[in-house]
Amino acid sequence: MGASLQTEDVPQAAVDRTACRSRGAHTELWPIRYKPLPDELLSSWLVRLAHGHGLKVQTFCNLIFGNRRQVWNRDIDRLAPDWLVEALALHTGTPIEIARRTTLKVFEGTLYPHFHPSGTLLWIQTMKVYHRQCEGLGQQYCPACLSADTVPYFRKTWRVSLKTFCLQHGCYLLDRCHACRAPVAFHRVDMDRGETEAAALARCHRCGEDLSNGPRCPPRIWDEEAFTALSRIIGALDSATLGEQTPLSPSTLAVLRHLGAMLLGRRRKLCLRAYLSELFAVAEPKVDSRKRPVIESQGIEMRHTVLAWSAWLLCSPTERIEKAIAARAVQFNHFLRDLDDPPQWYLDCIQQNAGVRRRESRGFGGETERRS
Repeated sequence: MGASLQTEDVPQAAVDRTACRSRGAHTELWPIRYKPLPDELLSSWLVRLAHGHGLKVQTFCNLIFGNRRQVWNRDIDRLAPDWLVEALALHTGTPIEIARRTTLKVFEGTLYPHFHPSGTLLWIQTMKVYHRQCEGLGQQYCPACLSADTVPYFRKTWRVSLKTFCLQHGCYLLDRCHACRAPVAFHRVDMDRGETEAAALARCHRCGEDLSNGPRCPPRIWDEEAFTALSRIIGALDSATLGEQTPLSPSTLAVLRHLGAMLLGRRRKLCLRAYLSELFAVAEPKVDSRKRPVIESQGIEMRHTVLAWSAWLLCSPTERIEKAIAARAVQFNHFLRDLDDPPQWYLDCIQQNAGVRRRESRGFGGETERRS
């Protein structure tokens, strides 16, 4: 029936809440006209609108867009079609600029230089949507934020690999249900469990557990200086998503991601992860061989470790990179391989280490000075 949602399509209880007061159902405006909440994702907004009308998400989308336009067989926060965003803006009375800022394109020029629809999008967690199911751990959440929300909803910054903890509540984000460990797929909660009330958004689609009850563990601090640097980056990210000016530099973030890729890498003569494990006196974290060795495919614990160690290297890059090369943990050329347009400060740092001679030893074991 297209985008002309009428009063008779909506359960009477939902109509009574708003439509009868405003008679908005007789105009282009829908009976329920929620606006996007601060930092809200497009998918979260759409699910709230469907449930606000007392309808299941799939039923709502079929009424609005018809059966030929499928919505949930893609990552709509990344691949939002114009007709979807424009329809939500038009029928909720939301300015189109605000509606467009609910998608992950809002990070273009901040986290990645240019948006592209296929392949890995830098710093955006992969959802791995397959037949309307999410197989990846792309949707994170803060249980404390969900608990504090008057109406629970999901934020754009929770899709960003960089964000592994919540600055406001000082706890790790979670990337799966703490009860059944299923990936988060809040758009399926009414398919699998038939729930359409507002609180349903915060429930696991598989087991029904309230995600706001998840554990609130403080993030591990490997090094105070590196943790402060990461906190500043996350703070800037939170500001950027609200449209504020921030000091985030895509080129500097690219260096951070490149070091992360080196830590996750499986190349020969690349032992940076083992080297830093010994330096921090912990067991070497194991990278899941079933996943691509990119940070956007990793779980929360691995990402936090990789980001913290990469930030630690960049806190004193010249000295720490020199020691890593000298200890045979990594070759000089790895620091520039596959890194496009590195910033000048990073180039200068690496070139200073071009002549570093490896130590006359069989490796870094026993040579590095442990931090603790």
